[in-house]
Amino acid sequence: MAKVICECGYSNPEGTDLCEACGKPLNEKAKQQTLVDMRYEGVARRSQTYNKSIVDKVWNFFSSVKVGIWIIILTLLASSLGTIFPQEMYIPNNVSAAEHYQEEYGVLGQIYYTLGLHNMYSSWWYMALIASLGISLIIASLDRVVPLYRVLKHQKVSRNEGFLRRQRMFGEMTVPAGENQLEAAKHILKKRKFKIREEGDNLVAEKGRFSRWGPYVNHVGLIIFLTGAMLRFFPGMYVDEVVWVREGETEVVPGTDGEYFVENEQFFLEMYDENDETFATALERAGGNIVETFQTDAIVYEREEGGTIGEEPDLQELKRDEIRVNEPLTFDGFSLYQVDYKLNELNVMSLEMVNRETGESVGELQIDLFNPESEYDLGDGYRVVIDSYFPNFEFNEEGEPSTISSIPDNPAFIFQMFSPEHEEEGEYSFVGIQRNEDVFGENDYEMSFQNVETKNVTGLTVRKDNTLPFIAAGGIIFMIGLIQGSYWSHRRVWLKKENGKLLYAGHANKHWQTLKRDFEALYEEAGISPPVDQVAEKEQAEEKKKQQEGGS
Repeated sequence: MAKVICECGYSNPEGTDLCEACGKPLNEKAKQQTLVDMRYEGVARRSQTYNKSIVDKVWNFFSSVKVGIWIIILTLLASSLGTIFPQEMYIPNNVSAAEHYQEEYGVLGQIYYTLGLHNMYSSWWYMALIASLGISLIIASLDRVVPLYRVLKHQKVSRNEGFLRRQRMFGEMTVPAGENQLEAAKHILKKRKFKIREEGDNLVAEKGRFSRWGPYVNHVGLIIFLTGAMLRFFPGMYVDEVVWVREGETEVVPGTDGEYFVENEQFFLEMYDENDETFATALERAGGNIVETFQTDAIVYEREEGGTIGEEPDLQELKRDEIRVNEPLTFDGFSLYQVDYKLNELNVMSLEMVNRETGESVGELQIDLFNPESEYDLGDGYRVVIDSYFPNFEFNEEGEPSTISSIPDNPAFIFQMFSPEHEEEGEYSFVGIQRNEDVFGENDYEMSFQNVETKNVTGLTVRKDNTLPFIAAGGIIFMIGLIQGSYWSHRRVWLKKENGKLLYAGHANKHWQTLKRDFEALYEEAGISPPVDQVAEKEQAEEKKKQQEGGS
C-alpha cells in the first residue's frame, strides 16, 4: 500500500484527498474544490482505492450504498410477494400444498406454488437476500467507519490555511494590538461544553463527535436484528406449531425431538348465561350462544433417560396447569397456548356382524377410528378384515370412494367378512355412519352400525423463540443509533492566529444553525466577526444573477 507524505510530515494512505493530520489538499481533485468534501474528512476508503483482486471487487460491490439500496428493495419486493397468498404453514395440513393452491387460487396459485413462493421465507434464495443485506451492512460500515475513526483520532490542532478557507463557515479579521481573542474564545467555547485543544496560536473546539457513529450503530443493530431473523430457521431456535390432543390422550410436543409430551386430562368450555341481563343485548344480537372461555387441564411429561427404541417411553410428570386463552403453560422455554378446540370428535365406532336371514348377531367389534386394526376375530370361525378405510369419505371425480383428510369426520369402511359358509373368499360390505349400502350384491351377512363414541379435542400452539433476545437487542441498538445520529451534531471550530490575523472556520455534519449560534456567541462576547456562510453566499449570488437575467 503506497503512502502519501504531506508537507506536515504525516504519512497518509494512498487515495487520501485531505491530509488526515492538517487537512491540506493532497491531489488535484481536492485542490480544485471550492469547498472541501467533509463527508468522510477526505479520508481514503478501500473501496475507492483498490480494485485489483477478486477480494477487492467483492468488497467494492458490497460497500456501495446503491447496491445496499437495491438489496433492500429486492428484499421488500420478495417479502411482499410472500403475502399475496397464505404461506404453506397456514393452509390445512391434511391437504396437498400443490392441490390447495391450484384449487383455491387457480392459475395464479399454481404459479405461486411452482415458483416456491408458498415457502418463501425459509427458501434458500430469500435467506441469501437477507445474508447479502447483512454482508452489505458489515462491509459498507467497515469501509467507512475504520478510516473515519482513524482520521478523527489523528487530526492535528494546527490546520492548513487552505483547509480552513475551503470550509463552509469561514472568516478572518485583523487582531488589534493587545487583544487576545484566542483566550476569550477558549473561555466562551468551554462554557458551551466544547472540548478544547491548543497548539501554539492554534485552537480547535470540538463537540458531539459521538453523533458521527450513529449510522454505524444503526448498522450494528440491523445486523443483530437480521441475525435473529435468520436464526429462526435453525433447528431448536424457533418453534411455532399446533398439536391436537384428545381428552385422556397424550401426544408428543412438536419441536422437542420427543423429549416432552402433553396430556389432555380434561377439556371444557363455558358459555355466557342467556339469563344474565348484563349480556342479554349482546347475546340477542349474536343470535345464539357465545363462548365465554375454553380451557384445557394439561399435564406435561418429560421422557426419562434410557429405554429401548420402539418401546413406549417412560414418562415423568414435569408440570400440570390450566391452559386458557392468553394464559399459557410454560416449561423449559416452551409455551403451550390455547388456540382452538373441537367438540364431539368421532373416536370409536361399534359395529355388529349380522346374519341377514335370521337377524342374529354373530359378534361385535369396536374400531378405533384413529388406529384401526387390520383384522377382528369374532370367534367360532367368524372374522372381519378391513379392506379399505376412508376417515373422511367422499366420491372423487372418477366416482370412486376416497377420503378428504385423515380426520374421521365421516368415516366409512369396506369390510371383508369371513364365516363358516364363506371361509375362502368372504363377503364384502360397505358401512358408514348410519349407512349400510349393499353395493357388492346379495350377502348372507352384513356389518351393521351400532354406535359411535366421541371425544373433545383441544388445539394447542407450541411456541419457543430463542431469537427474541437478538431481535429485541437489535431493535434497541438501532433506536439508540437513530437518536444518536439525529438529535446531536458533530461541531468543530478552528481558530488560527498568524501574521496579525485571526483565521477561523467551522464545520458541522448537520444542524448548521446550531454552529451559527456558537459563532454568534463568539461575536457577542469575544468580538470575533461572524464568519461567512459560503454555501448561502453562493446561492444568493446565483439567485441574484437569475433575477438580473430575467429582468434583462
